[in-house]
Amino acid sequence: MRPLPLAACLLLLACTTAARDPAPRAARVAPAASSTDDAAAPTPLRLMDVFELEWVSDPRISADGSRIAFARHGMDVRTDRRTSRLWIVSTEYGAEPRPLTEGEVDEGQPCWPTRGADVLAYVSVASGGAQIHKRWLDTGASVRLTHLPRSPGSLAWSPDGKWIAFTMFVPSRPEPFVELPSPPEGATWADPPIVIEELTYRADGAGYLEPGNTHVFVVSADGGTPRQLTTDDHDYGGPLAWTPDGASILVSGNRRDDHELEPVDSSLWELSVADGSLVQLTDRFGPEAHPVLSPDGERVAFLGFEDTRHAYQVTQLWVMDRDGGNVRSLTPDLDRDVESPAWTGDGSGLWFQYDDHGDTKIGLVSLDGEVREAVSGLGGLSLGRPYSGAQFSVAANGRLAYTRGDPGRPADLAMPDSTDGRSGRITDVNGDLFAIRPPGAVEKITVPSSFDGRPIDAWIVTPPGFDPTKSYPLVLEIHGGPHTAYGPHFSMECQLYAAAGYVVVYANPRGSTSYGGEFGNLIHHAYPSEDYDDLMSCVDAVIARGSIDEERLYVTGGSGGGVLSAWIVGKTNRFRAAVVAKPVIDWASFALTSDGYPYYVRYWFPGPPWEAHEEYWRRSPLSLVGNVSTPTMLLTGEEDHRTPISQSEQYYQALKLRGVDTALVRIPGASHGIAARPSQLMAKVAHVLGWFRRHGGEELPVGDR
Repeated sequence: MRPLPLAACLLLLACTTAARDPAPRAARVAPAASSTDDAAAPTPLRLMDVFELEWVSDPRISADGSRIAFARHGMDVRTDRRTSRLWIVSTEYGAEPRPLTEGEVDEGQPCWPTRGADVLAYVSVASGGAQIHKRWLDTGASVRLTHLPRSPGSLAWSPDGKWIAFTMFVPSRPEPFVELPSPPEGATWADPPIVIEELTYRADGAGYLEPGNTHVFVVSADGGTPRQLTTDDHDYGGPLAWTPDGASILVSGNRRDDHELEPVDSSLWELSVADGSLVQLTDRFGPEAHPVLSPDGERVAFLGFEDTRHAYQVTQLWVMDRDGGNVRSLTPDLDRDVESPAWTGDGSGLWFQYDDHGDTKIGLVSLDGEVREAVSGLGGLSLGRPYSGAQFSVAANGRLAYTRGDPGRPADLAMPDSTDGRSGRITDVNGDLFAIRPPGAVEKITVPSSFDGRPIDAWIVTPPGFDPTKSYPLVLEIHGGPHTAYGPHFSMECQLYAAAGYVVVYANPRGSTSYGGEFGNLIHHAYPSEDYDDLMSCVDAVIARGSIDEERLYVTGGSGGGVLSAWIVGKTNRFRAAVVAKPVIDWASFALTSDGYPYYVRYWFPGPPWEAHEEYWRRSPLSLVGNVSTPTMLLTGEEDHRTPISQSEQYYQALKLRGVDTALVRIPGASHGIAARPSQLMAKVAHVLGWFRRHGGEELPVGDR
């Protein structure tokens, strides 16, 4: 079966709800509305503006640094879906981005060869299912290279440009448990029973899993029949790293016999292209992933940590000899999670991405371990809520391309400031929208926790046209995870709350990432705990600044934020109303119904529920339900396998039994990402604001545009 990756073990599924309008706006900056045009006078954001959002992702700069391919997304109002188109732009100053292809197709995963910028591989559904295509940029000619039964991933060109490696799920066909008689001709029988014997048998967003594994393939760059290189009953993941001679590919895989019980553990392997044989390069306990080979092929850099069974463990950047010897960390003193390593052109160091105090940055580390910050201000990939995170790529000459976001804009394509006059954003895909729908201002504050004085970062969103002499209701919005981070990033949900007339505060309480291992593990085997005090301190600090109606305080959060929202109303009645989204209410039943149960019982608790029941109960919001008097709405997707809807139903029924004003909102067809589709994002915000309005809040601005 497919293992549950470490990132998927988090309660949070960050809802990247932006996609692409089928007829995209120009990628250049839109002119500001004329002051004489009364019809274009700025008005606050409305629900239907969700369909106007666009964003940029997956910037891939060519090896020679001359071109950047990127995905441009938007919202399709006709199908209520996210779509994606690939665009190309020259890195020459003033160049205009252009779409790679014509028509309305879904495209992604742009992949340049290791040399030059004349040809591009990518995945497109133009011909039906997702297939690998190749396009010659000088002529515009393209060809479909594959006829695959499943979607490919982790594309990687061989050094000589003759092959493309990729990963793909391959289903297995287990022997039937029993042999049943066949129905007679014309008869209609019930569907046969489904027998489950795998430990990992369902996953959020995928539902009940088909038996099988993810394997590595190669296909000729001229097209043809792909050749499967791995064939055993284990999964192999990308990114894939070719050796300079093209004879092998480095992959990550968990080949333990008990791999389902140890989903975090993985090792690096050298996979022979000729015969599929595997040589193990690493054997520590813990994840080892994302291998990248130095330009001379002598060293391998990778990501991982030595597993200590803590709920939060800082991912470091490691380097070793090609044969697996001389393993050492390059970032032992950084105390921040490292992502997306890429060698410098001369092999003297590595570029990487990391989050620091909620801000996403690009760093550069030498082989001596000297780290410096190269670029800050990345982000913009999570449009629903203000999560950190971004993407970047680097050319052999050191030119960088990345997604840049800020509190007032989702992700655009950007390059760093340079001496040739180019700086900052290359695109401004939402310039036209925000010229007429100005977002609320976002300000960072740092608050000492009432528990121990630790500084807690928080951000305040004020309504457009905010008047400090007036009094506004306040919304506390809490992130999930809990080991994730908010930051100075765009959030359509928070902006819509502000547009409705609320001041919004969001924060990074203890347990959040981007502050180091010690801060993240303050809630190890103690979640929720003093993170409650951190959040209340942030609320008190915003009130102390003035302009807040203390009789109209509201709280909401999803996933881990749903846990804390439910915990808060069990600890205090200071909030007028609460909306608890996709929460955990009882940790014992959660641990035995969630898709990531092998992870949770080993890393979040000292043992399984039957051995440590008191630990599960004392941290469960259900244990405090007898204290709740706050009107509380529950909101969860009906197909949520991360925090199953039975968690919300337990809390709803408990509140009903106690006579507390409550409502249960079920999102049909939604998994943990309850705002994954545009209409679901609108519905989430509308129900949150509708509940607050019922309990003294502001009117909901709907509008049709």
